[in-house]
Amino acid sequence: MKILFLGDVVGISGRSMILNNLFSEIKNKNIDFVIVNGENSADPGVGITEEICKDFFNCGVDVITTGNHVWDQKKIMLHIEKENRLLRPKNLFEPSPGKGFGVFTAKNGLKVGVLNLMGNVFMKKCEDAFESAGNFMKKYQLKEHYDFLIVDFHGEITSEKNAMGHFFDGKATLVVGTHTHIPTNDARVLKGGTAYQTDAGMCGDYDSVIGMNKNNSINRFLKNKSTKHFPAIGEATLSGVIVDCDVETGLAINIENFIYGGELKNSH
Repeated sequence: MKILFLGDVVGISGRSMILNNLFSEIKNKNIDFVIVNGENSADPGVGITEEICKDFFNCGVDVITTGNHVWDQKKIMLHIEKENRLLRPKNLFEPSPGKGFGVFTAKNGLKVGVLNLMGNVFMKKCEDAFESAGNFMKKYQLKEHYDFLIVDFHGEITSEKNAMGHFFDGKATLVVGTHTHIPTNDARVLKGGTAYQTDAGMCGDYDSVIGMNKNNSINRFLKNKSTKHFPAIGEATLSGVIVDCDVETGLAINIENFIYGGELKNSH
């Protein structure tokens, strides 16, 4: 069983690379299930729309996770109520539209649980991530409620993500960080059998500042506050991880970086 997780998709550059290449990569890599974090995929580089969701599902994505920008395209609040394959962080303050967890059927018939959580440090206010995770693990167990569990932990700081990986060790197939848009070089299987990477990176143009136009970003650091952010539009790199999963235990056998196209294509 192979699961592909792709990091935050940024703007039209990231979307186009997924729409044009994902289907063939699923076939080439023998992927059974695909999860994409889509919270930056709309044209301004924040939020997601109903049309983008449909495009992703049509090209092979099984589940879309999000993060702090989930509501930046306001109409998505209505769509998420009827589309259970689109998740928002489970620990958002209630009541919030949509759900933060779901169990989905892979093409081989196996059940994949997907949990979306958001960190508390330097992020928008939400319920305590570790308390939410602990309550989740009391209610749901690997191989009892699903064959595999994938956790997208959308957070700013490395230590919080690292701690969440160890918190789920032995109880999830994969814990992978999103939000910071730069792939980390620490993909590994933890002692208890859970695959982990601090950040999956982004699906976007890396000739940029975390996916946004580099000149505009520099101007903002130079205190030109009138400069608006907008996504870079060069060729994107798809960045994420592929996890080989043990069907018997639900834990990870192996994890490897997935890097395709764009600025990073020659670095792996």
